[in-house]
Amino acid sequence: MKRFGFFGGTFDPIHLGHLNLARSLLEKHHLDHVFFSPANFSPEKGSVPPKASTKDRKAMVQLAIEGIEEFSLIDLELEREGPSYTIDTIQFLMKEYPEEQFYLILGEDVLEGLPRWKEIDTLLELAPPLVGTRPNAKIPKLPPLIQKTIEKGKTAITPMEISSTDLREGLSQKKAYTDLIPPKVLDYIHTHRLY
Repeated sequence: MKRFGFFGGTFDPIHLGHLNLARSLLEKHHLDHVFFSPANFSPEKGSVPPKASTKDRKAMVQLAIEGIEEFSLIDLELEREGPSYTIDTIQFLMKEYPEEQFYLILGEDVLEGLPRWKEIDTLLELAPPLVGTRPNAKIPKLPPLIQKTIEKGKTAITPMEISSTDLREGLSQKKAYTDLIPPKVLDYIHTHRLY
């Protein structure tokens, strides 16, 4: 049985913090592969759509993971209308790969909103979470079942303090960010004047 990580997000833009999280959890939990799944738009972000188009976010993820054998992109959520629900994508992938085990890859920044995710109890049962946290990080107070599941998959990693929101803001002010965004992604952003 293979062990697959599922990493969803708007990736607006994808940055080295995302890649560091995926690589750290892949290695620490002996995953065989990580699927990056850009969301059409996140229900957690309400009616605020991503700044970059689905086409541009897909292209940026492809450029960021190019040449990394253990990473690949799936565009299921970009192909669907409306908000992206992780449970729907995981259930689809489990039909495609019935013999494999899926794990959710999460950063600690998403934990607070986790109880609001669609069918969260079922989702965590189907795809146990692997959570990259700062060493000695305190998990926010969550419903007991979610808390217990999160604690099991909590992994201390060396985090990169990077926020896509801050990057978009800085890029609009012409800041360089050569140390935070993969070079090919940064070139794409500048060529297409995304932010």
